[in-house]
Amino acid sequence: MTFPAQLRKITIVSLTALAFAGMVAYMPSAAIAKEKPLAGILQPGTPVSFADLVEQVSPAVVSINVTIKKPLPAQSMGNFDELPDGLREWLERQMPGFGQPDGPRMREGRGLGSGFLISTDGYVVTNHHVVNNATEIKVRFQDSREFDAKLIGSDQRTDLAVLKIESDEKFPHVKFADDVKVRVGDWVVAVGNPFGLGGTATAGIVSATGREIGNSAYNFIQLDASINQGNSGGPTFDLYGNVIGVNSQILSPSGGNIGIGFAIPAKLASKITTELIEKGEVVRGWLGVSVQRVDEDMAASQGLERPYGALVADVVEDSPAEAAGFKDGDIILKLDGTDIEDQRDLTRRVGDLFVGHKAKFTILRNGMQKTLRVKIGKRDEAKLSASGVDTVRDKADEFGMVLAPLDEEGRDALGISDKRGVRIVRVKPDSKAYRKGIRSGYAILSANNMDVFSPEDFTKAIEKARKKKQKAVRILVRNPRGQSYTALRLDDMN
Repeated sequence: MTFPAQLRKITIVSLTALAFAGMVAYMPSAAIAKEKPLAGILQPGTPVSFADLVEQVSPAVVSINVTIKKPLPAQSMGNFDELPDGLREWLERQMPGFGQPDGPRMREGRGLGSGFLISTDGYVVTNHHVVNNATEIKVRFQDSREFDAKLIGSDQRTDLAVLKIESDEKFPHVKFADDVKVRVGDWVVAVGNPFGLGGTATAGIVSATGREIGNSAYNFIQLDASINQGNSGGPTFDLYGNVIGVNSQILSPSGGNIGIGFAIPAKLASKITTELIEKGEVVRGWLGVSVQRVDEDMAASQGLERPYGALVADVVEDSPAEAAGFKDGDIILKLDGTDIEDQRDLTRRVGDLFVGHKAKFTILRNGMQKTLRVKIGKRDEAKLSASGVDTVRDKADEFGMVLAPLDEEGRDALGISDKRGVRIVRVKPDSKAYRKGIRSGYAILSANNMDVFSPEDFTKAIEKARKKKQKAVRILVRNPRGQSYTALRLDDMN
């Protein structure tokens, strides 16, 4: 019996499928009892489409259009009085006021960003850098409605800002996730205004959590959903329509998306925006120290079993830390009985304390633990650096230096007010000191917790550390930008 070619093809395919099904049906159970696959199939709850989610949240996502005025550089017009009379009179007729002194000229610019509403009465969350220095702010919805908005409050450290739409209308809104338990690999959807293209939705996964960027004291969520210029301030949603992050930064050599974007976590964003709405500003606790990382060498030099805590490189004058007796060289180990993991951890936790809180710090000084009690002050963002508790430093130096006495001229150049210090005359090329960034012209102020006044003092400090069988010695280095500690491993010296 023969079949048409098309029928023969269908029959073969069908029989093959039946044969395979039969094999599975009679396969021993031990052979098919495999572990649950981690990818490659649709798990319960996995979306086939994000359309319903985007349709639900998009009405609450807006475009932020700002007008910014910046001063133009002053331009010299020369001496107007030296012009010939005829030319001067003609210029005065053509341009009244020409040649007369006036105030600085301003240049008007425009900026674009994204935002989202968190209440029916028109509170909008966006980025600080989107609205910074704005003289006019307009909020535009996807249905082309546009409203004026005013700035309620802005926080540079977290790059968050809150706007208020000037209207009595009731608006659609979204909410922050109550309890963010984001895992690497979770689906996310970002909605915003990339390159001015409002209402754009992109999907991806969480690439990393707790990501540290630069000197920021706060961690970010890393995303691979497409985020580009103009997405700043827009929301990232989970599959339930809750905001898990506020898009803030991208990593890109060209300014376009390469799959690495960063969002401010919802827990932090919710806390900051609530405070901005209630107070118009974020009030943070202030200790008044400049801190740096405790690395393995530094920990070894101080007898710590593991690197943890924050090393005090400098104490701010007239600060709560100075009043409490903090000194440069102290290692802050605990705050109110809980370990300090690193300088970022200290920064976050001090900032979260309310002004006037009487905090208890456990410090390590000269090999001995000590408790200092501090009345936390208020941080003045206008006067202090936006990174770290005051300044977070992270430097390391090694041997390979030629030292000499430090004269008054060198002291003045480095801003050293006392008589301490030896000058670093030369750093050998490709030495450990050079590779770590130390350069000629810097000064060493102390070594092994001993003040250094001469190269001989430095040598004695090293010898003393060796006699104690220390693995490393700690030194305080001064450069034109300030001072910081580092540890030199003694077992690595030639």
